[in-house]
Amino acid sequence: MNHLLKPLAIGSVVLENNLILAPMAGVTDLPFRLLCSEQGAGLAGMEMVSAKAIMYGNKNTEGLLAIHPQEGPVSMQLFGSDPKIVSEMAKRIEERPFAVLDLNMGCPVPKIVNNGEGSALMREPKLAGEIIAATVKAIGKPVTVKIRKGFDADHVNAVQMAKIAEDAGAAAVAVHGRTREQFYSGQADWEIIARVKEAVSIPVIGNGDVTDGESAERLLTQTGCDGVMIGRAARGNPWLFGQIAAYLENGRIQPAPSTEEKKKMILRHAALQMECKGEYTGVREMRKHLSWYTSGMPGSARFRGRVNQAESFADIEQLVEAM
Repeated sequence: MNHLLKPLAIGSVVLENNLILAPMAGVTDLPFRLLCSEQGAGLAGMEMVSAKAIMYGNKNTEGLLAIHPQEGPVSMQLFGSDPKIVSEMAKRIEERPFAVLDLNMGCPVPKIVNNGEGSALMREPKLAGEIIAATVKAIGKPVTVKIRKGFDADHVNAVQMAKIAEDAGAAAVAVHGRTREQFYSGQADWEIIARVKEAVSIPVIGNGDVTDGESAERLLTQTGCDGVMIGRAARGNPWLFGQIAAYLENGRIQPAPSTEEKKKMILRHAALQMECKGEYTGVREMRKHLSWYTSGMPGSARFRGRVNQAESFADIEQLVEAM
């Protein structure tokens, strides 16, 4: 088992391990990434940023681009559909302290797709290749690409897209085993990840339905992929990275965090939110995280109702004390 958890080279960047926090809008902000890095994520994906928003100097974008000096390696994710804009904005932000630049070609959200961005690019392989090639040419940092199985069940083209990415100079490709039409429903198809792995020689990162050490081990062994990307299962559970690492190293199943450990993590998370975003925004951002942290605990529905009333850090402290 111990060979499954290993360093992962993405171009010139060598990650300590091959467990990666998936970029998730509204989730993988600086405070949450920092906690996942501390718990053992080899790379943490930042929330996706619009290349156009950088170009127009959008004021909310600056917060999305912030990186903490104590974070482990992070991957900055851009989305856009114009090769010139995406590559020029990649160049503009290259000096920032991210390790890898990721191009989003998998986001299923309607407003992104209707704009011809995110997973809409699965329908435009030639344009996707131009965006990747232009970005690789523009910057010195490794460029990776996040794709899905295909746009829908009739257009499964992850293998073709991965080959295009490799030919365009991408250093790695992450494959989510669902189509755009599936969003996050149904089961992820790991077979497509295995097919991508056979088709290209750059590292392939598998994504979809990894929730614990055993599923991570199955994904790695069934598909031969080089790394595991963990998305929704990490919400409210930064410990997951350490648990998966322990399992892949020696088959050890770590106990779930105690209520005390959860309380400590939540308060740390909340304090980081306030520090980064101020109390007003920080408290509101924490509400969903608190729901995720306490999901499945006795009385969690009632607790969630009270969380949504929280207005200050003191309110959160009181709620957490009473957990």
